[in-house]
Amino acid sequence: MQKNSTEAELELKTDATLGEGPLWDEIKEVLYWVDIMSGKLFIYNPGTNSNSSYDVDEHIGAVALREKEGLVMALKTGFVFFDTSKEKMTKISDPESHLSNNRFNDGKCGPGGRFWAGTMAYDGSTGAGSLYCLKPDLSVDVKLSNVSCSNGLAWNQKQDKFFYIDTPTGNVYSFDYREGTGEISNQQVIKNIDGSNGYPDGMAIDEEDYLWIALYGGSKVIRIHPVNGETAFEVHLPVPKVTSCTFGGTNLDELYITTCREKMTEEELQKAPLSGSLFKAELPFRGLPTFRFLG
Repeated sequence: MQKNSTEAELELKTDATLGEGPLWDEIKEVLYWVDIMSGKLFIYNPGTNSNSSYDVDEHIGAVALREKEGLVMALKTGFVFFDTSKEKMTKISDPESHLSNNRFNDGKCGPGGRFWAGTMAYDGSTGAGSLYCLKPDLSVDVKLSNVSCSNGLAWNQKQDKFFYIDTPTGNVYSFDYREGTGEISNQQVIKNIDGSNGYPDGMAIDEEDYLWIALYGGSKVIRIHPVNGETAFEVHLPVPKVTSCTFGGTNLDELYITTCREKMTEEELQKAPLSGSLFKAELPFRGLPTFRFLG
């Protein structure tokens, strides 16, 4: 009988202020992740236990792989391409150039090679953010507005459902999704997570379409049913602020988990000194290869 929980192990001891955005490249077998507030992009190679660092000189919300090599990123000043070999950045567009109090937060590439990323206000103002979609032709659509802290995103295998988290609401949403156009509709709440158990943050999806949700302030990642929201599995961590997760490893059966130490007191850090580190859990479940940006 399969047990319904496991413990995550320390993979890389770091002191990221706000570790986020883990992304597995199944071809190169490396993990991309970011420290939003220090403006750093990391490339972690588990084979060599090395963690390369790139300073992008501004707050960085999320990265995605491009089909034609390199990365697309969502920065404080909008969407950019980044060539890691030349450390060269090329600006694309900034849909919120008029909103200096906002920054990009979580993002992910979805079906059709589109890069989705959302924003939030630095002061946490309710409804100040939006969810955007950068299309392969480099035009940008607004998918949702009146968002408070745009966070986790995922698509099911049939590509007819889109899942999304706006953290302060505690809600995990599902939408009907049209792969051909990227249109979303019919918003529904599949789970509300009481703040006493932490807040839903980053999200991944496995090959059975179950959602894996990092609980900020909850010391764990939970696996939930995509329709009824029931929790089916838990991954426990020795730190409170769990931010995001992604499947990785040769068989995509390892869950890489980012954490943070932002706004923690000295006393809290003494109790959880590994806050801001990268963790990993070996699982009896498998994830899916990441989508790549087609632009």
